[in-house]
Amino acid sequence: MPDLSTRYMNLTLKNPVIIASSGLTKTLDKIRAGENAGAGAVVLKSMFEEVLAGKDFNLADDTHYHSEVYDYLRSELELQYGPRDYCDLIQETKKAVQIPVIASINCVSAKWWPNFAVQIEKSGADALELNVFTTATDTAVNSAALEKLYFDILAEVKAKVKIPVALKIGSYFTALPNFAAALDKQGVNALVLFNRFTEPDIDIDKLELKTTFEYSAPWEMYRTLRWTALLSGKLKCDIAATTGIRSGADVIKMLLAGAATVQLCSILYQKGFDVIPQIIKDLSAWMEKHKFSKIDDFRGKLSFARTQNPEGYLRAQFMEKIRGVE
Repeated sequence: MPDLSTRYMNLTLKNPVIIASSGLTKTLDKIRAGENAGAGAVVLKSMFEEVLAGKDFNLADDTHYHSEVYDYLRSELELQYGPRDYCDLIQETKKAVQIPVIASINCVSAKWWPNFAVQIEKSGADALELNVFTTATDTAVNSAALEKLYFDILAEVKAKVKIPVALKIGSYFTALPNFAAALDKQGVNALVLFNRFTEPDIDIDKLELKTTFEYSAPWEMYRTLRWTALLSGKLKCDIAATTGIRSGADVIKMLLAGAATVQLCSILYQKGFDVIPQIIKDLSAWMEKHKFSKIDDFRGKLSFARTQNPEGYLRAQFMEKIRGVE
């Protein structure tokens, strides 16, 4: 029987499958169900920075917030977690489950929430995942200024807590390897690739703006696969792959590219936690077939740095495919 255990942010997981931050990790009952299905760890549903700031956040005037919380900002804040409730959930979960419990904060600044990270640590969270994104709207603000937000947030929290800290980021950076390397030097313990957001839509009958959010599609995993492979071996921090991962084969691909773990979400909403045992079974069977006794035997084997065909991750791949359809 292959050893599926893995190390992620200095934590030992029984396997690399993590349930991503979502409504599936909002209650103790659901978290227990995920553990019983075989998940290696869980990321709790995010606490939004806007809740911590409350009325002082000045939502009406702030345009630099997550796209994914556009509707949320217009809804009733009290329907979301309160800070005390969130800490209580961490404490209850830690008492009830054996797998690592990773807290999550959806943050857009380094102003409101860093002190709350201390409360998260005191409540027993094994690690903290920061889901960071800001929409660029000001033509006078350059990319360096936007990237500084990430560095400031990371610096604030690393100065206050000792638990491992991950940053969940998007792919929209001009020089993602340089940005990732800078975060790595600053001490981030893991990068989660990539977060997803609601997108804007327009109701042409009501002449109103609305938002839309779809479950991830299978093809979306390939962007994550590419960047996982390109970054693998170049960073000291771990990489967690997410978005579009739906099967044991997908998990194997991400591990071959160099991921330490994978995070599942959309497939669990669509098919339930029952997919987790099958994914783990498929991973184990594949390892037996290829005579790998542990995950480190093949992790990163097909990363950009180690594969015999690195150009497959670059533009040459596009040229090959476009010739096939012309």
